[in-house]
Formats: sequence, structure tokens, C-alpha cells
Amino acid sequence: MIEARGLTKRYGATTAVDNLSFTVRPGRITGFLGPNGAGKTTTMRLILGLDRATAGTVTVNGKPFPQLAYPMREVGALLDAKAVHGGRSAYNHLLCLAETNNLPRRRVDEVLAMVGLTEVAGKRSKGFSLGMGQRLGIAAALLGDPAILMFDEPVNGLDPEGILWIRNLMKALAAEGRTIFVSSHLMSEMEHTADHLIVIGRGKLIADCAVPEFIERNSQQSVRVRTPQPAALAQAVEAAGGSARDEGSGQLTVFGLGPDRVGDLAFDSGVRLHELVSTQASLEQAFMELTGSSVEFRAGQPQEPTGSQEVLTGSGG
Repeated sequence: MIEARGLTKRYGATTAVDNLSFTVRPGRITGFLGPNGAGKTTTMRLILGLDRATAGTVTVNGKPFPQLAYPMREVGALLDAKAVHGGRSAYNHLLCLAETNNLPRRRVDEVLAMVGLTEVAGKRSKGFSLGMGQRLGIAAALLGDPAILMFDEPVNGLDPEGILWIRNLMKALAAEGRTIFVSSHLMSEMEHTADHLIVIGRGKLIADCAVPEFIERNSQQSVRVRTPQPAALAQAVEAAGGSARDEGSGQLTVFGLGPDRVGDLAFDSGVRLHELVSTQASLEQAFMELTGSSVEFRAGQPQEPTGSQEVLTGSGG
């Protein structure tokens, strides 16, 4: 279990983490989300004792990380997959970690097999692809067989097979009762992986709840309807206190009423329905709704080329 209480970190006049309190519990995957610059990496560094908090506390199994007798046996972390001596082979990199942490040599072969690097164990890591480097970093995190695992962007550089593999690995580890804390910018992946979310913006906690609850709280639910009588149904919906948006081709999106109510209104109004579907926002949509005001770096919208530019482009061939 990881517990933060009033955790604060300032760098001069900049507050990276601002009075943050949360608990990461065992037996589930906790996603750690926030826009760029929200303070996620700083928070993870504070947990691992790599930075010192300005105020507040953070403990791992009831103790500050520096007080753990055998850190790699209690916490495994992947913060930067590139933090490897490029001249060492994958095997020697892990062997060095094992020997300096009193871990058995056989564990090196076990984790190499777990992450699918057995065949390249003797190759120098500087020749590894981004995905292979990620797998080596995950192997290092697993080396001590810890009860707590922390991953910062674990699917970075992985192909679809690798993404499915790390997703299933995290789920299996959580099912064993381990604490899994994972930071990612890939909302679609978090939606498939995480059970619980901790969301921060500008260093402050803005959500701490289960994934379905987060989506329900931070998005507008709607009902998609297809009918040959859209105007009649829209009139009935608005009379009942809802709103309907005409999407064309006989399709409406209804807000403010559930699917059962919309179906009853259609029946009472003699409107034939060809489709009635309750739609749910994605995690990405809910995340954007909640964190829009917390984005530190906001790009401008791409501009359409002008007609004169199109002419110039077309005549350049």
C-alpha cells in the first residue's frame, strides 16, 4: 500500500505537487492520470525517495521508502527505461541489480523469460529498440518479486502484442493481491486496464474514484435513436424535459433522458424506432472534460490552408 498525506513539493516559486493526499490499495490497478506538467512524475519520485518532499509524507507499507530494508523486494519501479548502461547486456544489467540487492542469480533468467527477452539476453542494451528497452525496464521492476509495482508509461514503444502482454501482466499481478500504480497518457489503455483512478491537475488532486464512477461523473450521458419520424420524437423528448440533437438521416442524440424513458415516449407517440442505444462517454472524453482547465501547455488549433496556398502547392509539381 502507498499512502500520501499532504504531499507537497516546490521548486523555487513553482509548486509541482500541492497538498496531495491519496491511498493506492493492493489487489487492483490504480491509474495515475493528469495533463503534462500535472506533477505525476514528481509524485512518483517522491514515493521512491528520489526527491525530498517540501511538506507532507508518503509511505510504502507504512514506512518512508529510504527506511525499507530491502527496497527491491518491496517495490519495483519503471520510471525511465533508458536509465541503463548501454554497454551492458540485458543479462548483465539485471545481474548487477540482483547482486547489489541480495537477490538470487536464477531470478535474472526468470524475469527475462517473463518479459520475452531470453533470446536477446546477451545483447548490449544500446542496440535495443524502444519496446525492448521497456521490456528490460519492466524486468528490472519485477526482479525482486515485489508486492508493489509502479510503472510510468509502461506501454511506451510497445507493439499491439506487447501492449496486450503488459495489460494482462498487470491484471495478473493485481489478482495476486499486489499493489499496481501506473501512470499513462493513453486513455484508451487505462480504460481497459485500470480499476481505480487518481487524477491530478497542476499538482492538486481532482479525482479519486473507480473508472466507471469517473466517467459517469464527468461526462454527459446520451441516447442514440434512429427513426423515420425524428421530428415527432424530438418534440416528445423536449416536452418531457429532455433535448434532442438532429444528426441527420433520421438519427437523433437525446440528452437528459434515459433509454427506457425515450422508448416509452416513442411508444406513446406512435413513433417507430429502428435503433435505441444508450451511449457512454469514453474515459478520454471524461478526462478532457475534467482536466481542461488544468492543462499547462495548450496548442493552437491547426488552420485550414487558404485558397492561394492551395494554388501554390498544386502548381509546385
